[in-house]
Amino acid sequence: MADVNEKRPVKITETILRDAHQSLIATRMTTEQMLPIIGKMDEVGYHAVECWGGATFDACLRFLKEDPWDRLRKLKDGFRKTKLQMLFRGQNILGYRPYADDVVEYFVQKSIANGIDIIRIFDCLNDIRNLQTAVRAANKEKGHAQVALSYTLGEAYTLEYWEKMAKEIEEMGADSICIKDMAGLLVPNEATNLVKALKAGTKLPIELHTHYTSGVASMTCMKAVEAGCDIIDTAMSPLSMGTSQPATEVMAKAFEGTPYDPGFDQNLLAEIADYFRPMREEWIKSGRLDPKVMGVNIKTLLYQVPGGMLSNLVSQLKEMKAEDKYDAVLEEVPRVRSDFGEPPLVTPSSQIVGTQAVLNVVLGERYKNLTKESKDLLLGKYGKTVKPFNPEVQQKAIDITGEQPITCRFADTLEPELDKLEAEMKQWKQQDEDVLSYALFPQVATDFFKYREAQQSKIDPSAAKDGAYPV
Repeated sequence: MADVNEKRPVKITETILRDAHQSLIATRMTTEQMLPIIGKMDEVGYHAVECWGGATFDACLRFLKEDPWDRLRKLKDGFRKTKLQMLFRGQNILGYRPYADDVVEYFVQKSIANGIDIIRIFDCLNDIRNLQTAVRAANKEKGHAQVALSYTLGEAYTLEYWEKMAKEIEEMGADSICIKDMAGLLVPNEATNLVKALKAGTKLPIELHTHYTSGVASMTCMKAVEAGCDIIDTAMSPLSMGTSQPATEVMAKAFEGTPYDPGFDQNLLAEIADYFRPMREEWIKSGRLDPKVMGVNIKTLLYQVPGGMLSNLVSQLKEMKAEDKYDAVLEEVPRVRSDFGEPPLVTPSSQIVGTQAVLNVVLGERYKNLTKESKDLLLGKYGKTVKPFNPEVQQKAIDITGEQPITCRFADTLEPELDKLEAEMKQWKQQDEDVLSYALFPQVATDFFKYREAQQSKIDPSAAKDGAYPV
């Protein structure tokens, strides 16, 4: 703990423009709703505002009919003093498959050129190889490359493991490290131990990103900061807590009068909260914000399963008319996770493990049916897991596909893609960045390009054939 006289103000990254609304209202805040308040947000003194990446890109194109690149440029115009941050899924960029290196490099280049200062890069397996291309590209473009460790529990995830990861990340060329506690599994005392271990392994700044799902996030943030954590992620109170982050105003107030006081103006924060509060009320009225996600879900800690994964399991079992198998599936999840090399449970590994657990229980026979994603994971296409796969289960994937597992980085097996993608979508291209939108979501982006063209031609999109332009 710092000396009482030593000032070490905690830095704060604000998440309301990205993860907070992604976690609570499925990423539906529009650019128009963001822009009027960013002048005041720019005065707070945030370390950064996380406002792009994650699911925002997909949601802009698919549901909001917005160009995500245009959103980024507008935010950059408004934030004159504050750094902009995005979340980046390593070799998967913002999509759901691994991309060739040329696409990853071009996406990083264009993100920084359009206004991103800090790129938070993570991999669902913590496979360093899946982070390298994005980190190098960010270094080349003079952006800040932050590597996020997907935090999880399990016998392989010792303090020595995390300390070793921190050293490797520093050697790779990262500028900072983030503890990405996507499931809210990090409890206060363990936060103390983890931050100290990371600080022993690296000189890089440490940031903590956690979710309130299990109810301990504020306490965890406080203990982490006392142990030496440099930056924490928070969200303005109207979209805080629940499956989101701790409240910005509360954490700033909690550190007042301590060496960690960020020095925020509570009156300014109150004005910003007042701006977002009516939106919250509207989202509750419309059903977009479900009060259920605002409570504490202690099962997250009991079963070490993220809140979003729990709700996915429930909906899958409902569809299969097998809700009575819920407890059996929860017991099966750790077994499948162990067979699959004990990966962290974060997109997409959480969906892969959860779906396979459901099938194992409902079909009454373990691995009678292996999903495509399970086979790909077992064949090494997602990367290297911290522990080896169960050899019997892996052999099933080999027998079914006739393929041998790969041990190299999967992206090394991919040919450059950019030229091919450019050729496929050239009729729609109005800006360089359009090829990247198409690369990530070909059909969704094409629908958006048609909508954009119709708007520019003053054609009523509601008259489009087959409803090609959904609102």
